[in-house]
Amino acid sequence: MKVLFLTPWYPSEKDAMAGLFVQKHVEAVRAQGCDVRVIDAPEWIGIWRQWRALQIEGWMPDIVQLNVIQKQGLLARYLKRRYKIPYVIIEHWSGFLPENGAYLRNNGPLKRKLYEHIATQASVIMPVSNRLKEAMQACGIQNARWEKICNVVDDFFYDHSENTKSNDGIKTILHVSCFDEQAKNVKGLLRAAKSLSEKRQDWRLVLVGTGIDYKEVRTYAEELEIPKTLLHWTGELTPQEVAKEMQKADVFVLSSNYENAPVVLSESMASGTPIIATRAGGMPEMVSKECGVLVPPRDEQALSEAMNYMLDYFREYDPILIRQHGEKYSFENVGKQLKAIYESVL
Repeated sequence: MKVLFLTPWYPSEKDAMAGLFVQKHVEAVRAQGCDVRVIDAPEWIGIWRQWRALQIEGWMPDIVQLNVIQKQGLLARYLKRRYKIPYVIIEHWSGFLPENGAYLRNNGPLKRKLYEHIATQASVIMPVSNRLKEAMQACGIQNARWEKICNVVDDFFYDHSENTKSNDGIKTILHVSCFDEQAKNVKGLLRAAKSLSEKRQDWRLVLVGTGIDYKEVRTYAEELEIPKTLLHWTGELTPQEVAKEMQKADVFVLSSNYENAPVVLSESMASGTPIIATRAGGMPEMVSKECGVLVPPRDEQALSEAMNYMLDYFREYDPILIRQHGEKYSFENVGKQLKAIYESVL
């Protein structure tokens, strides 16, 4: 089966993290024996040039996978009309969520009509959470068939051959994000950590990642005067290094204001690490009571109390059971699901 992925986000030399979740879907489909090509140009002229290069090569897809309803959808629609090639859509974008609002705020009536047409003509729409599906429908996006699809977790997150937990009596709380303050609310996490530090100091908060607000967040941490021994900043790490941090952590925390289906929660489950997360977007669909606790978004007191609770009771969570919840995010399981959907469309 030949599959063409169309996406505005994809890892590159400039940004190795952009669209990494799309690349993982590509790899999962390839692992199922499919011949996958990717058009990842952000602008229309680049999209068309990459498509022409495939035509010159003599390569023609059986099905098109559109990632995010944007201008790339025009090529998907063209291929369906010109060559009768069906297309499906995976939607990741939090802009549809009312807490974000970017879809309605940034797109006028004509553009929204175009996107609605692209959505209607797809054979199936696959949001990464049911909450995203509801938000899309509230924005006017309609289709006869919807299928929830999971993001993919690298196989090495499932490797538990080494026991790397700390034995120094200090418990590790891990946070991994892109440091986009509007969405991730890392400052709120730091305020919760400040409150926790006034009660106890038998913990360390490891913050992994970088991003547009990284320097601002680090400066803010200094202003809060959180004891420096309680915070450890790693900067950006490779996925393999993130997996090692997950294995070492006693608790994972995500303090987002809004989300869809963050891969870091899937990675934490694959690692068997219990979770503290906000009850935002698709996260309640992911974090069951066996995997961790949920708190209201922007409720720093509840977040601090949850961290305090987890420091005492994280051992009550069964890592084997948490990993079982994380199995659905594996390359094999997600790849099989995508291929089965493609086959049903064809």
